[in-house]
Amino acid sequence: MRTLASDTLLIFGRYARQTLSSRFQMLFGVLMPLLYLLFFGPLLTGLPLSADGDSWQVLVPGLLLQLGLFGASFCGFAVILEKGSGIVERMRVTPVSRLALLLGRVLRDTLLFLFQAVLLVLAACAMGLRAPLAGILIGFGFTALLTVSLASLSYALAVKVDKPQEFGPVVNAVTMPSMLLSGLMLPMALAPGWLDALSHVMPVRYLVDAVRDAYVGQYATAHMLYGTVAALAFAALAVTVGTRAFRGAGS
Repeated sequence: MRTLASDTLLIFGRYARQTLSSRFQMLFGVLMPLLYLLFFGPLLTGLPLSADGDSWQVLVPGLLLQLGLFGASFCGFAVILEKGSGIVERMRVTPVSRLALLLGRVLRDTLLFLFQAVLLVLAACAMGLRAPLAGILIGFGFTALLTVSLASLSYALAVKVDKPQEFGPVVNAVTMPSMLLSGLMLPMALAPGWLDALSHVMPVRYLVDAVRDAYVGQYATAHMLYGTVAALAFAALAVTVGTRAFRGAGS
């Protein structure tokens, strides 16, 4: 008897095997955050960015979410290529759940970016990061939720467009303002008042603040509450949009 779980695992297995066959794909995504870690992190050393003066507790949470932001947002490119080769059309005539077509892909993406996030945090610890284990695990949780959200929206967009030339500009138009207005590199508290106020329309802003609190061992804070609510609501909305897009693609 077919179930959503079995269909999801079937799709996940197909794409997980593709990923495991390409070490380049597994490791390349972490390269840009590592470069930021190596070349941007030392510039912040000694700056009063956190209560105990540890700039790594400010930078690393932003880099974790940057990993999910840029990596997951471009996941849809694969669907565009599959549409061109007829793979998506062949999947349409199978009895596999349309929701599973989304969730199987998203599960693969989430595990891939969590693997890259672990590598990033290990490198940061080698460079001087000191954070509680619980805070690090919470950071991975927020990274996973952001990946689920943005990968779902990326796939939804890819289902609707036909060419990479249409997909790329839309993704760039969303990811760049999100990076600049979410305080990924530096806390938005350092920004002018109008820019700090504008940043509150970005869901990622709340996730960044929450992870930074977790990295200094502060868990029962307003930032943590707002970040958790924003992350869960964003993920639920994105999966709903992605599911409708795949159902529409199969009609």
